[in-house]
Amino acid sequence: MILQFPSKEPFATGSITYTYAPATPQDVTNRIQLPIVVTMDSSFETLAVLDTGAPYMILDPTIAETIGFRPEQSLGQISMQIRGQKMPGSLVRLNISLEAQQGQDLTVEATTFIPNLKEQWGNFPSFLGLSGFLERIRFAIDPLTNTFYFGSL
Repeated sequence: MILQFPSKEPFATGSITYTYAPATPQDVTNRIQLPIVVTMDSSFETLAVLDTGAPYMILDPTIAETIGFRPEQSLGQISMQIRGQKMPGSLVRLNISLEAQQGQDLTVEATTFIPNLKEQWGNFPSFLGLSGFLERIRFAIDPLTNTFYFGSL
């Protein structure tokens, strides 16, 4: 057990080290970036920006294509404002895994937004949003050690 409540019930059962740096060469502010594994037909490991203001997990469309996403797998089409740009895209359910460096791995079936146009996406990172992912886990951040703690609800 990594973190626990006073009752000895686990709060977090796994932890990973996060990167605190600009997510793109154009960024001037640091962002918490977590290593994740995204799985559909195949798996892909990448960094995703922790964004509690994002309504969904938002996946780089090139990564989505790499793991086997096809538009007919969409649960529905919506448009989102991402970094000042309105982007149409698909909602889909994907497995997102946090592979623990200490403790137990955690996999969540997350509602994910995949922009339709790769050209419009540019070099934006993927984002871990509150709805559909972070709201389904317990998490804590230790900025002294750059540690992200996590556990299931």
